Amino acid sequence: MQKGRIVVITGAAGGIGAKIVNRFIANEDRVFAIDNRPDALRSLQDAHHTCDGLLVIDGDVSREEDCRRFADTIGSKAGCIDVLINCAGYYPVVPFEEMSLAQWQQVIGINLNGPFLIVRNLLPLMKGRGWGRIVNIGSASIFEGVPGQAHYVAAKSGIVGFSRSLAMELGAYGISVNVIAPGLTVTEPVRREMPAEMIESQRDVRALKRDEQPEDLAGPVFFLASPDADFISGQILVVDGGKVKH
Repeated sequence: MQKGRIVVITGAAGGIGAKIVNRFIANEDRVFAIDNRPDALRSLQDAHHTCDGLLVIDGDVSREEDCRRFADTIGSKAGCIDVLINCAGYYPVVPFEEMSLAQWQQVIGINLNGPFLIVRNLLPLMKGRGWGRIVNIGSASIFEGVPGQAHYVAAKSGIVGFSRSLAMELGAYGISVNVIAPGLTVTEPVRREMPAEMIESQRDVRALKRDEQPEDLAGPVFFLASPDADFISGQILVVDGGKVKH
């Protein structure tokens, strides 16, 4: 197994992101963790206080100037990137008829514009090495839709098209691009924002009758970032306990 890679993870202090950080840190990779919540970043750093392979960066992936700053920071400290995980996400529940343009744009900005800005600014640090991995976190909600999340599902559908086209453009550099599509994952924001009955209803429609946990995503992401996935690109890997058969 490769060790010592330069790994960039956005949304790294969130429920899913933090588990992905843990997996790469455990592999002795060097992780640049990006998030827009300073307190959560400090907690993540405190959890790895004995590790010198973690550097946290505060900023918003939907802001172009922040993404340029990320690239400058990573470039000055590491000089290159091997693996990029776009995990930052925002998924409020708003009925469509109550949804404002500002709410639509905010969700699109974080979930779709964010990965574009991150890849656009960090790609120069990945090219020229003959090998690289981009893993975008999508959503299995794109297959059947979710009431109250038209903006989120639209953004995540866009991630699939973005990733497929990007895979075709970046393959010449040896960089693969793939999508992980989770089911409803029980993180703290999900517990706060989602109705309890929505969370409970997912168990019965899965082949595996339990809640999806953040750690369920870390292994699949790590696999797509590994040499074992050398000939996989432009694909969607659904990780939802067997609800969606894709």
